[in-house]
Amino acid sequence: MSILAQSEVPRDRARRPVVAIGVAALLLGVAATGTVKDLPPPAREIVVEPLALTLPDPAADPVQAYWHETRFERGDTFAALLSRLGVDGAETARLLRENGGSKPFRNLRPGMTVQAQTTELGQLLALHFLSGEATTLFGFERDGVRFKAIAERAELERHVFLNSGEIQSSLFATADAVGLPDSITIQMADIFSGDVDFHRDLRRGDSFRVVYEVFHHNGRPLQAGRVLAAEFVNDRKRHRAVWFVDETGKGGYYTAGGKNLRKTFLRSPLEFSRITSGFRMRFHPILRQWRAHKGVDYGAPTGTRVKATADGTVELAGRQGGYGNVVVLRHSGGITSLYAHLRGFASGIRRGARVAQGDVVGYVGATGWATGPHLHYEFRVNNQHRNPLTIAMPAAEPVAPHRMAAFRAAAGPLVEQLELLARTDVATVE
Repeated sequence: MSILAQSEVPRDRARRPVVAIGVAALLLGVAATGTVKDLPPPAREIVVEPLALTLPDPAADPVQAYWHETRFERGDTFAALLSRLGVDGAETARLLRENGGSKPFRNLRPGMTVQAQTTELGQLLALHFLSGEATTLFGFERDGVRFKAIAERAELERHVFLNSGEIQSSLFATADAVGLPDSITIQMADIFSGDVDFHRDLRRGDSFRVVYEVFHHNGRPLQAGRVLAAEFVNDRKRHRAVWFVDETGKGGYYTAGGKNLRKTFLRSPLEFSRITSGFRMRFHPILRQWRAHKGVDYGAPTGTRVKATADGTVELAGRQGGYGNVVVLRHSGGITSLYAHLRGFASGIRRGARVAQGDVVGYVGATGWATGPHLHYEFRVNNQHRNPLTIAMPAAEPVAPHRMAAFRAAAGPLVEQLELLARTDVATVE
């Protein structure tokens, strides 16, 4: 009602203030115009100041440098490699003539990525490639008209990545689908191998979350590092692990409460395989009779690495009847483990040698009484066979009480990152 009342003000009353304002503005304009015309023009003054300009040096010849990258393929010649990198043929000939037998040439292997810095005319300024272990940077750098060979420690940048996935068929298939490096997948399986049997226990809908390192060189991802924290949900049971290094430099994986995840024995001596024959009575495929099978057979391709399931001493490494090539390890507590039908033995595996849990002792084969490549694994306590798939495996020592404060400080942020992954539907986050 008040708005309508204001709009009904008589037209002559509403127009009066407008007219008054217009007249006042006109008078002010006339006054201002008269004032400006009466003032004398301002005095002009020319000021000259020198400007500091940075001019290019006529004697300098600016060089436009470019980086090129390619892979050294099997069957490549060094000349062909440099040609793909845009290096002039005369430069290639000079480099070969001056440094043909130098250390960088001796360390170049097929599959390595090579980077070259050149001018637009193909003059070589630098040539770099990393060693197979990505720890040393090899190459050459221009020193005047000659080339200087370099072999120095590679400067790697550490990045932390978060990744997760849900099992549909296998752990490796899911890991590949979400872009998880194979080495991280293998580490994750090793970490939880004492609690999860990845040969038998995986179910559709199981899931994993993992925090891990990736090392970069010149902004390019180079290699995966260590798993820093991981979670695996198997049959709705959650397993978590965090990496912790104590003040002595010794590292290991623990639960968030400080329990050591390392078991005295691994459940399986192979990273990934399938069980072809369990610990039970069976019809022997060669002897053609029913016999007790006092071990577990794992089907795997020839050459698959066989790992020691616990710390121990080599009691036997040689050929023994139907076992073929066999390794027997003696452990504490009257326990021995046996690995049979091996194609061959790992370097250093001989009687009396000490091995640590996870060390490679041999490679899957089909020697002795074997119808195909597989590993026969036995677990004995006081010379009595036990089923390695069902026997209770004791855990290693937990975090010591005086180290718990340092452990919580290190584990807390890692657990928070796992919680972040659990709350978000994300594949990979840096």
